[in-house]
Amino acid sequence: MAERFGGKYSPQNSRTEGAAGIAPVPGMPARSKAVGRSRALFLPPFLFAALAFKGEPRSLIMGLAACGILLLAAWLTQQGAVAQDAYDARKVARRPAIPRKAFGAVLMCVGLCVGALVAQPPLYAILLGLAGLILHVGAFGLDPMRDKGMEGVDSFQVERVARAVDEAEGLLASMKDAILRARDSGLEARVAKFSGVARGLFRSIESDPGDLTAARKYLSVYLMGARDATVKFADAYAQGRDPKIRADYETLLGELETTFAARTQSLLQGDHTDLDVEIQVLRDRLKLET
Repeated sequence: MAERFGGKYSPQNSRTEGAAGIAPVPGMPARSKAVGRSRALFLPPFLFAALAFKGEPRSLIMGLAACGILLLAAWLTQQGAVAQDAYDARKVARRPAIPRKAFGAVLMCVGLCVGALVAQPPLYAILLGLAGLILHVGAFGLDPMRDKGMEGVDSFQVERVARAVDEAEGLLASMKDAILRARDSGLEARVAKFSGVARGLFRSIESDPGDLTAARKYLSVYLMGARDATVKFADAYAQGRDPKIRADYETLLGELETTFAARTQSLLQGDHTDLDVEIQVLRDRLKLET
């Protein structure tokens, strides 16, 4: 079977440079190890399901029940780890409305108890469940229990920013899903790079909710246009793989990155200006008092 090779000077490398040669972009949420570890939790439930068919009807019912409970626990834990990553990536964030990891730990305890009752006395089943609960908390921790970075911030403004950022994140997720249809790792890396630049703007707005008005069109109009363009491009490129429309799309992404980065920088400079004004006012007041 033929195998494609690529190197530093290969034509393919110049097109997919973003996949390996782009430095991490500030604002891109890092995937924690907890998300990867949570995938392992989906394996043990099927062991109980396999053993359930080797016993009496009681064993079948309890084994399948344990499998279902443990699968739900694994799913809740994985979703809780993803929510934890989003919480950690944001400067201003509310605690998760549903403590998914905590519920996952409790269900892990219950599932292990139910599964162990098939072949063990109740005491050993309870001890096994408690051991699973302790190990789950030790491996994944608990959910964030308090809001972050919201001291002295207008709650109404924070809610507006949170809704706007959630909608913008949805548009970025749609772009990521759409570009997968093009089946091109270089384009996927370019979209990921643009998403990181856009999230830099999100973090700036979260730091100062008053900037939302100035950046509203970036979070809605521009991202919606980028999403629509990505959907149309992916469908067209998947059919003919025309290099011209690919180049046009990459040019569009580059222009969007420049625009979003410039808007973020201008907001940061505006924050510095406000800080300088506050410092000067305090200095003037101190001079008057002395």
